[in-house]
Amino acid sequence: MAPAPGVAAFGPLPQKVRDRRIDPRIAFGVYRRSFFQRRRSAGAVRGYARNMANNPGAKKAIRKIARRTEVNKARRSRVRTFVRKFEEALESGDLGAARNAFTQAESELMRAVGKGVMHKNTGSRKVSRLAARLRKAQAA
Repeated sequence: MAPAPGVAAFGPLPQKVRDRRIDPRIAFGVYRRSFFQRRRSAGAVRGYARNMANNPGAKKAIRKIARRTEVNKARRSRVRTFVRKFEEALESGDLGAARNAFTQAESELMRAVGKGVMHKNTGSRKVSRLAARLRKAQAA
């Protein structure tokens, strides 16, 4: 049986952990699965640790990874939003808006690279492809 909300198997959770968006019971691996399901899992999958953390440092690492994953998801989503705005401006045929959207998308992509959300070559490749599409639209 699962513990009550806000209460983990090892006691009540601190207020700041309870207020986070990610469910700390998942991050701490409190929801136990059957023996055979655990054996089949091939590693950490979306908050479930492959083996339950046994020492305080490992438990803290699981919490930190869960928090960082939430932040990185938000950053990736923000990048995709700006790229989508550029693509929409390009499809509408408004080159002025497309230029502004390109500048913002480039800035967001490079910010994501700086924060470690994506590799610098990936960011540069995406910016290069967006720039090529903008040049093609301006030439047409």
